[in-house]
Parts: sequence; C-alpha cells; structure tokens
Amino acid sequence: MDTYDDALYRFEADGAAPLPDMIDQGYLEHDGARIWYATYGSGPAVILLHGGLGHSGNWGYQVPSLVKSGYRAVLVDSRGHGRSTRDERPFKYELMASDVLAVMDALHLEKAGLVGWSDGAVIAMILAMKAPTRVAGVFFFGCNMDPSGAKEITEISPILARCLRRHAKDYAQLSATPDQFEAFSEAVSLMMQTEPNYSAYDLAQIRVPVAIVHSEHDEFIMREHAEYLARSIPNAELVNLHSVSHFAPLQRPEQFNLPMLEFLGKALA
Repeated sequence: MDTYDDALYRFEADGAAPLPDMIDQGYLEHDGARIWYATYGSGPAVILLHGGLGHSGNWGYQVPSLVKSGYRAVLVDSRGHGRSTRDERPFKYELMASDVLAVMDALHLEKAGLVGWSDGAVIAMILAMKAPTRVAGVFFFGCNMDPSGAKEITEISPILARCLRRHAKDYAQLSATPDQFEAFSEAVSLMMQTEPNYSAYDLAQIRVPVAIVHSEHDEFIMREHAEYLARSIPNAELVNLHSVSHFAPLQRPEQFNLPMLEFLGKALA
C-alpha cells in the first residue's frame, strides 16, 4: 500500500481532502447546543463520528469512498467541535451520543451504520448500548472503553504536535468561539481523563455487529485493550491495521477504507 501522509505533514499544511458536494446540511438545536450535520450521497446511512478536538472535515478521505460505494454518508460535528456549539456543562460522551440520536431523528434515519474514530468511537459504542435498534453496526477505531486501555502520554511527539496545530487552526476557522481553543482543549482533555468507564459486563450486553479496529502504532490505545474489547463484546471482530497509527484514516486512507467498507457491507446488508 502506498504511503500517503504517515508523518501528517500534508494534514498539518492543508487538512484532509476537501469534502464532496453536500446533499444537505443544517443545524439542530439540542439540549443546550447547536449541532451541525451534513449528508452526502444516497443509500443506506453511515454516520461518521470524528475524534476529540477535530471536526467532520477530517473524514475527507472516507466520505467519497462511501458515496462511491452506494452509501449516504452523514457527518456530525460533536458539540463544541467544528461548527457545533456547547453550553457551560462539562463534556460527556453520553451527552454527545444523545446529540447524534437527535440528528438521526431530524433526518428520519431509523437505523444507521456507525464509523467512530477515537472519541467518536466511544460515542458510537454508547449508541450501540443505549439505542441498539437504531444501530446497524459499529466500526470502532482507536479508542478505549475504560481508563485502563489508554497509554500514558509523557511527551508530545512530532506527529501529535502537527495534528494539534491543525486542530487549532480548524477550530479558529470554524468555531463560534474561535479564540477559545485552549479552554476547549482543556475541557475535552478533562473528559478523556475521567471517561469512558464501562465494565466488561456493560460490553457483554452489546448485541449489534462490532469491529474493533486497532493500528500497529496507535499513540493512545494499548493493543491489549483492543483485544479485550473484541473478546468482551459478543461476536466482535478484531481488525489490525499495520504500519499506521491513531491517524490511519489520514495516513493511508485506502488501508482504512477497505475494512470499513467490508464491515459496512455485512452490517447494512
């Protein structure tokens, strides 16, 4: 597989690939926040949930692949991220999951496949727990479901620094509070330090199809934790991505997209 942007130089400079033309976009007022969403293409719905500090534009290499494959790609900026606003309450994964459900209701989506990256993966898994009839399956990439799965970060690597600089620039361009990235980052970090915290018993109750996707060089998540999730969730599969890190959807998009499409083809059949 050809290397695309392993060191994230291109991502820092230009962001992800531009998104295609939208079919629809809008805002939804929900529980103290104004949530931005957009849809692309037509067919079975796939909701893509981005990572912490990022925004939906980071899925620029995945949306065209989904549309080409006959899916309706739905993007949601998590509350406080991208174009979406937030109130003064602390960030909570379950609150952000309720925002996604509200977007589904607004778009009249009875059921959708979910693709989650990092924080977005937690949001997707919470929806699988709390609203299983609305979830066709979860493609869970690069996150933990309890604190034991997270690696201790002792220093910011060059790749992480490039990613953070891109996030800060995007936040300044998109956010309704463009000068508050530092406070926003601190609030998201606080959530990450205290959540999620689901037990093996909680995971065992999940009944939708799940793929646990782990990168060989993930900066944040232990491989042992990904293996534990795959064992703990009934009938879950473990997908390993080689030679990439937490930023695989940007680094080598085709390597990420192929298993994503394979999973969705089964979950949404």
